[in-house]
Parts: sequence; structure tokens; C-alpha cells
Amino acid sequence: MNALVYHGPGERSWDEVPRPTIQQPTDAIVRIGSSTICGTDLHILKGDVPEVHPGTILGHEAVGTVAEVGDAVTTLEPGDRVLVSCISSCGRCRSCKESRYGLCRGGGGWILGHLIDGLQAELARIPFADTSVYRVPAELSDQQVLFLADILPTSFEVGVLNGGVQPGDTVAIVGAGPIGLAAIMTAKLYTPGRIVAIDRAAARLEKALEFGADVAIDNGSEDAVERVMHLTGGLGADVAIEAVGAPETFELCADLVRPGGRVANVGVHGRPATLHLEKLWIRDVTIMTGLVDTFSTPRLLELIANGRLDATTFATHRFPLGETMAAYDTFAAAAETNALKVVLEAESTRQDLLEHEGAAIGA
Repeated sequence: MNALVYHGPGERSWDEVPRPTIQQPTDAIVRIGSSTICGTDLHILKGDVPEVHPGTILGHEAVGTVAEVGDAVTTLEPGDRVLVSCISSCGRCRSCKESRYGLCRGGGGWILGHLIDGLQAELARIPFADTSVYRVPAELSDQQVLFLADILPTSFEVGVLNGGVQPGDTVAIVGAGPIGLAAIMTAKLYTPGRIVAIDRAAARLEKALEFGADVAIDNGSEDAVERVMHLTGGLGADVAIEAVGAPETFELCADLVRPGGRVANVGVHGRPATLHLEKLWIRDVTIMTGLVDTFSTPRLLELIANGRLDATTFATHRFPLGETMAAYDTFAAAAETNALKVVLEAESTRQDLLEHEGAAIGA
């Protein structure tokens, strides 16, 4: 089979690799139907995640069909269509029993495309299959649920829930890429009084307004702190969500938040950021960090199934799975291509989509 393989900082290729096999009785083999590229994959390629060893297949977001199951798998069988979560859960350790699956102590957590081979491939081995994948309702398409593998639960849990967004809050979201847009989408579930999107790219700020932001601030040409203070009568944002992963954006969030407010860091940081305790110690500011646990995935799946959330708007570009290298080029050049998320589709998935679209036109 073929897969996207990491060969060290800045080095990737579409290689022929051995087919995955069942290694533990709790494993499943999933034939990938749709996958996508995450900003974290770009961080890996920059060398920001040194735990990823050369030779690792990247990718931690996919929808596919179960091809084979280990002897201990009891809730899945070949032919089931499943959402593969970016987080694997052993289901037995203390962290998993507390629904903190991202901190799994039994061999799970974020392992796919990180510590073991990932999902940008024709087939993938999924450990702890019973507790790490979700059956997809037949009426939902791959694209409707694909972004529940990572960006929606990540933004919801690490941004909106960690940030304690409440009705009437002013929420400032720094970074209007996919994570920031997902934070806008899910923050709206809590009816904040105002959502402020902050970015340097005009195209992304336009998208932020489309996704439901009330105010868009270009912090390349405008003082974001001054504007937010003006909007809030000099108080500051109740919640500031960092959705980039850069020292300057984290420090901006700390400047934006009001006394008694909350900073929720979602971005993946590859460099140290300064924590200005000389200013923050007296302001009673709470700073939350974390890796997604995906405990919210069933709830978000229900919202999508009931038409309360539409995640298809994240997909701006589609590629056959075999063109993953070109997809990386497009996604990495988002400032020029205006890419939000690129969808990688197996041939069977692309054919199903064409047939579905043809039927809709005929109707």
C-alpha cells in the first residue's frame, strides 16, 4: 500500500509501505475513505514535535471502513464505517476512567501519526478499537463527520470549555485558521455576547465573519488590544482563545483578557512563550492548556446528525489520496491558496461522492 511518510524535518514522501497487520487483539485495521491534514502535521515537519521519528506515517484524522478486527474487539465488525479519533483510549487507566483520554496511561492518547503510524494511508492499524472509533450513521457523509476527528472537539474542549465561555461573554479568538474557526462555531453554542476574531490574513478574517464572528480585527494594521478595550469599555475580553501556537499570539491573549478572565491555549507551541507574571499576578487571570480528550465527540456527532452544526464548510480543497504530496503543498501555502482544510479521498469515496451529487442533480 501507499502512505505519506515523514523522513525528518522538512522531508516527506508518498511511499510504498507494508500493509498494517493486527498486533494486539484489541486492534482493528481500517481502510481509509477520507483523511485530512492538520496544522500539527506541519508542526511535525518543522521539527516542533521531536517525538515523531523518521519513517512514521503521518495523519490522525480519518473516516474509513473496518477491514479486520482483533479477537478481543467486541463492538465492531468488518464493514462498519467509522470515524477514527485523533485520540486513542485504552479505556482502563485512571485518566480514561476520568474521561481524560488525551492523558491515557495505558498506551493511548495522541499516538496516531505521532508515536505510531497514522492515517494518511490506504490502510491503518487502530489500537484500542472498541474505545477509539465511532460508528458513523448511514445518513451522514464522510465530509460531515471528518472534522470531528480533531479540530471540532479540540476547539470545543480546549478552547470553549476550558475557557468557560458563558452567555453574554466577549470572546476574543486569536487566529482564524481551522482551529480558530472551529472555536467560533462551537462558542456560538453558548450564546456569547460578542465573538472577536483576530488575524493578519484578510481572507481568514472574512471566513471568520462567515463562521459567526461579530468583529474581525487585522492585527497587522490595527492595535488589537486597543480595539478590544474599546469594544469592552476598557475591561477586556472575558475569554481569550489562542489558536495559533506562537509566543506572540499567546502573549497577545494575556494582554486581551480582563481581570478575572480566562485564557485558553489551543495552539501547538514549538518555541517558549513569555508568561508576564509581573502584570498577571494581580489580575486573577486563569490560564488553561491541554490536549484534546475527545470526550465531546459523541455530543458533537449528535449535533451534526440533528443539523445543529455543519462542519462541511471547513473543506476548501479536495485531492485523491494518491495526491497527498500536492495536498500538503496547498495546505502549507494557505496564505496564497486560502486553504482551510484539504480532504484526501480514496477512489471509492470520490466515486460515492460523484454518484451522490449526480443523484441530487437528477432529483
